[in-house]
Amino acid sequence: MAKKKDEKKIELDTTTTVANMNVEGFSWYDPSLKDGEKKPTPKLTKEEQRALIKGAYKAMIPMLCCIGIGCLLMFFLAYLWLK
Repeated sequence: MAKKKDEKKIELDTTTTVANMNVEGFSWYDPSLKDGEKKPTPKLTKEEQRALIKGAYKAMIPMLCCIGIGCLLMFFLAYLWLK
């Protein structure tokens, strides 16, 4: 029997920095960060996470409504035109 090739798992490397963008003059410049050091991500409570998701949905709803109304208008106009 033929041997099966070992399948290599490709892991995404999120820790390697190609270019350090912490440069003086940029609005996000943080002098407390040293080369290669990352800011710790804050831990969110469940209530904070729910509030964050709720706020994102509130920001998306007006655009989704505009897209939906635009699609309905286009279907209505196509219906009238092809009638």
